[in-house]
Amino acid sequence: MLTLKYITENTQEVIARLARKHFDGTAIIAQVVELDTQRKTAQVQVDTASSELNNLSKEIGLHIKQGKQDEANLAKAKTVELKETIKILGDQQSEAEQKLNDLLVQIPNLPHSSVPDGKRPEDNLVERSGGEMPNLPTDALPHWDLAKKYDLIDFELGVKISGAGFPVYKGKGARLQRALINFFLDNATAAGYLEVQPPYVVNAASGYGTGQLPDKEGQMYHCTIDDLYLIPTAEVPVTNIYRDVILNENDLPIKNTAYSACFRREAGSYGKDVRGLNRLHQFDKVEIVQIQHPDKSYETLDQMVSYVQTLVEKLELPWRILRLCAGDMSFTSALTFDFEVYSAAQERWLEVSSVSNFESYQANRLKCRFKGNDKKTQLVHTLNGSAMALPRIVAALLENNQTPDGIRIPKALIPYTGFEMI
Repeated sequence: MLTLKYITENTQEVIARLARKHFDGTAIIAQVVELDTQRKTAQVQVDTASSELNNLSKEIGLHIKQGKQDEANLAKAKTVELKETIKILGDQQSEAEQKLNDLLVQIPNLPHSSVPDGKRPEDNLVERSGGEMPNLPTDALPHWDLAKKYDLIDFELGVKISGAGFPVYKGKGARLQRALINFFLDNATAAGYLEVQPPYVVNAASGYGTGQLPDKEGQMYHCTIDDLYLIPTAEVPVTNIYRDVILNENDLPIKNTAYSACFRREAGSYGKDVRGLNRLHQFDKVEIVQIQHPDKSYETLDQMVSYVQTLVEKLELPWRILRLCAGDMSFTSALTFDFEVYSAAQERWLEVSSVSNFESYQANRLKCRFKGNDKKTQLVHTLNGSAMALPRIVAALLENNQTPDGIRIPKALIPYTGFEMI
């Protein structure tokens, strides 16, 4: 979340930048400023009353030593009043702080100055593109038909077991999944990321730490008896490793990668755009996360984008990178680049990765800080990216590489699949 200090010192700037995300912050920011004033006033009053209480305590001892019992009793009566006053003021301060926190978590992150204006995906800017567009015959099949033809994925069986959006991968389809996971993990570790294997469920504190709660509560599967949430991405548990941690500046950057299954309710999704692997409730993904010094986070973001580009190039897929407009960005992001690959049989671009800088927004929620060489403590910047999400990668690989003899496997994947053709 945004820091209280930044909001109160840059109120009009915050309101203006929130407006670029199509978020009207006028009323909520005014409430934040007012509650902060109440909190500070209560704190001053508590400090004043506490000082007076200390002085009275000293006077009581002095009066007793001097045999002035009446004066001592009068001072004791005043201490009782002061203690009650301090308690009332403390309660008021705590109430103001709780209301402040409830408001602050509802305010999205501010967009970076390089974020283009806009409200819809059509307003996103294409940064660059590459790869060779496949030339498929007119009778080319979409991936859901190819999956059935070659017995790779059984969507109907997934419906029987769990419901729509939970496919069952079989044979070479399952091996292709495992090959992609290992390919992405090996590339990440070669790039200096430490692999971790996180839990697939998190508590509410973790959800709040990375900003999924309360913004995306309805999109997460909630295990109500234990009050745990199935993770929508490995970003959540991996970033929360550093919740309530003070790092040393010399330890930065911290680079982690993790494979996980991901679970998303995707409430309200329907139609042709969700057919097959295009949108699932459960899918596999390899994530990269960095904890970085604030002065270096945008340089790091560029490096992460370039790294993900190498993955789609190795997979021989047509790709493009989008700089998301302010209205299409996530609640927590300051700047996001989306990767899309071209799905030749569907004749459409499919999003396969988002790489984002959250600046100090998540870190402030997480209380993740670092101590500099000057011994001062400040918030880190957090970044993450999909490297990569499997379903639409698989969809594009199947469709783009179909031939009369079967489906060709990209050269970089053959050591992982153990076969060149399906």
